[in-house]
Amino acid sequence: MTTAMGAALRRIQLGNALSAFGNGFTVPYLYVYVAKVRDLGASTAGVVLAMLAVAALVVLPLTGRVIDRRGPLPVAVAGTVSAALGALGLGLSATEPLVIASAIALGAGIAVIQPALATLIVWCSTTVTRSRAFATQFFLNNLGLGVGGLVGGLLVDESHAESFVRLFAIEAVMFLVLGVAIASVRLPRTPKVEDAVPTEERAEGAWRVMFADRRMVWLCVLGFVLFFACYGQFESGLAAYATEVTRIAPATLGIALAANTAAIVAAQFVVLKLVERRRRSRVIALVGAIWTVAWLAAGLSGLVHGAQAVATTLLISTYALFGVGESMLSPTVSPLVADLAPASLIGQYNSAFALVKQLALAVGPAVGALMVGHGMSVAYIGMLVCCALGITALALRLGRMLSPEQDNPHRSAPAVPAARVAPAEQVEEAEPVGAAV
Repeated sequence: MTTAMGAALRRIQLGNALSAFGNGFTVPYLYVYVAKVRDLGASTAGVVLAMLAVAALVVLPLTGRVIDRRGPLPVAVAGTVSAALGALGLGLSATEPLVIASAIALGAGIAVIQPALATLIVWCSTTVTRSRAFATQFFLNNLGLGVGGLVGGLLVDESHAESFVRLFAIEAVMFLVLGVAIASVRLPRTPKVEDAVPTEERAEGAWRVMFADRRMVWLCVLGFVLFFACYGQFESGLAAYATEVTRIAPATLGIALAANTAAIVAAQFVVLKLVERRRRSRVIALVGAIWTVAWLAAGLSGLVHGAQAVATTLLISTYALFGVGESMLSPTVSPLVADLAPASLIGQYNSAFALVKQLALAVGPAVGALMVGHGMSVAYIGMLVCCALGITALALRLGRMLSPEQDNPHRSAPAVPAARVAPAEQVEEAEPVGAAV
């Protein structure tokens, strides 16, 4: 069973890494491609980027229901096909309607893939191994995006649309590779916390059940603040603050983003060893403290006029500190969502949390760009320092709601020491637990 779980998980992780690699080819260049290469203008480029988020917001409320009824495999494969068609369509489209339609297909596909993959990882892991599985997924995602972006930069030529068609075609192929990898997975019937992998249809009223779970509701509130204060600011508010207030060059902003990725890649498994046996709520609370320092560094970078080297260092440090915090969240937040979910509602919980992330990614850029664009840079930094402190407070409050096993699965893993188990029947029951660990 453990071997089957490991083989299935490795195949899923490899396909996920390759799709992230393909996605990295186009993500940094989508705006330039639509606005300048296809000569459709900045407004159309903005609509295309908005459609990626809108499509996700439309499909995610329905995705969990389908995952729990039909299983994550067909949902994930359907998502990869939609994403592949959308990516290829973007590369071949030269008119506004086709570009927007392709963006909708791409955004919907990616949105569907995320909770389906999360559910597959849950099914192929145990409460003890789940943190490492999600941390590996996050590491491979960032590594794939970073390497893909670098390779894509070497292949792209703004004066030749054909070079962009090549990038989007590679992205489409990588999504299909993920689909093939997922379709060939043989899922083990492994326990998820205390329940078996569900094969029956779930009970009606899933949203009502989830909203009645105050731990999950609190985690969703915490998740919104987390995503709003980090990912929701990268491409809008923080980037605008860096160029307009700190006054760094756009090329230096690219270095700062690279520092974020480098911090994640370098720190992920070191951080994992430090945090996986500690209380999840305390780890998330520490992320809030680290991001408080990050936002204070960003604020200081806009105050040290005349010392550009210091300001640049402070801003790059902000991005690096965000990366350290992200590497601490990957083995804590997603596994916690899975461990809170009843077996028949894993897809619903994962989709709901993905929806919270998309809402934060939709609201965050709008608020950040609006505040910095209207000269409210001090209020902007103050708001995000308060958000970071709020993360710490929310996490500590969540910790008081969780059971010891949910907050720290490793604490309960060796619940029955071998020396105390005398009867043969008890030994036979204990073996799967030891194997799972």
